[in-house]
Amino acid sequence: MANVFDPIYLDYMATTPVDEKVAEEMMRCLTLKGNFGNASSATHVYGWRAQNTISKARELLAYSIGATPREVVFTSGATEANNLAIQGAARFYAKKGRHLITTTLEHKAVLDVFYALEKEGFKITLVRPNSEGIVSVEAVAAAITPETILVSTLWVNNEIGTIQPIADIAALTRERGILLHVDAAQAMGKVAVDLSQIPVDLMSFSAHKVYGPKGSGALFVRNNPRARVMPLFYGGAQEQGLRAGTLATHQIVGMAAAFQRAKAEAKADLKHIKALNALLLPGLLALEGVTLNGSTDQRVPHNINVCFQGLNAEALLMSLPEIAVSAGSACHSAEEEPSHVLKAIGLSDLQARASLRFSLGRYTTIDDIQRALKAISREVQRERDLAGK
Repeated sequence: MANVFDPIYLDYMATTPVDEKVAEEMMRCLTLKGNFGNASSATHVYGWRAQNTISKARELLAYSIGATPREVVFTSGATEANNLAIQGAARFYAKKGRHLITTTLEHKAVLDVFYALEKEGFKITLVRPNSEGIVSVEAVAAAITPETILVSTLWVNNEIGTIQPIADIAALTRERGILLHVDAAQAMGKVAVDLSQIPVDLMSFSAHKVYGPKGSGALFVRNNPRARVMPLFYGGAQEQGLRAGTLATHQIVGMAAAFQRAKAEAKADLKHIKALNALLLPGLLALEGVTLNGSTDQRVPHNINVCFQGLNAEALLMSLPEIAVSAGSACHSAEEEPSHVLKAIGLSDLQARASLRFSLGRYTTIDDIQRALKAISREVQRERDLAGK
């Protein structure tokens, strides 16, 4: 339970606390009396128990995303999964073509991979979204060339919460015989994920965005039709030879439990988040000079990214110690440049620097929102008075 003096946590898209039931499952895999063994130790009962535990977790996770257990490769997080998918596929299929497509909305864990591959001689195309933060299927289609081997796009944007038309893009790439990778780090628990219904070839997941542990992720690699990737590093035959290293049983169990719980609680969580959004968003938009960034409807209710016109977001953050929010992605919050996502949808540098992201979660309360709005209203008015606006 949070300390009474802790700030109100409204940064769930940066990370989520581990669900207590998930933590309990993880604890059973850490001590001598639990399933602590090395799953690669096939000569004794401790290794067998770990193997069995991981197999069950793989089945649970696969079920939660509409996949088969063989299609799940465990990683250290979505960043590694993105790298394995993009680098691995690009290098495996390089003889077929060397053109790769992604979008200007992507997380750095995708964009930086593309830039690195460009230095290796691959050609890359960055598709721009519209002003609402949506990438159209037509724009993706226009970027495809005879040399295209891979398209990569996120499902739910981590900064502005917009939802991309994944099913339509997947239909396009399948028709053209091009691999599709989807960064779904922010999708699980927010949108319905069923890979038995959408022809995506590769999909990256993260545990800590959905009340699971940090340092745990997975890559879905479709088995039929089979997607192929080359491993990033070598040193063992774990995960079908795609990801060498001793499997972290407790992390895998935690991720599977978190995904299972997210699927089971999806309706209740969504109802709760919508109620919070219905209070916070109108309250923010009622303030002078506040506008919403991104689509008004094609977005998850967990995310509210707004621009406080004429103010500086960092200064506003400093004046609000009782609220934990962010000015953008946690993975590059130390950068001085304004958000590349906000600039991609047409905001100026000043507007991007005036924007804050509020993200809601399972443990946010109505009281939290009411207190946050009161504090924000107070400080916005104070900042405008100081600026003479």
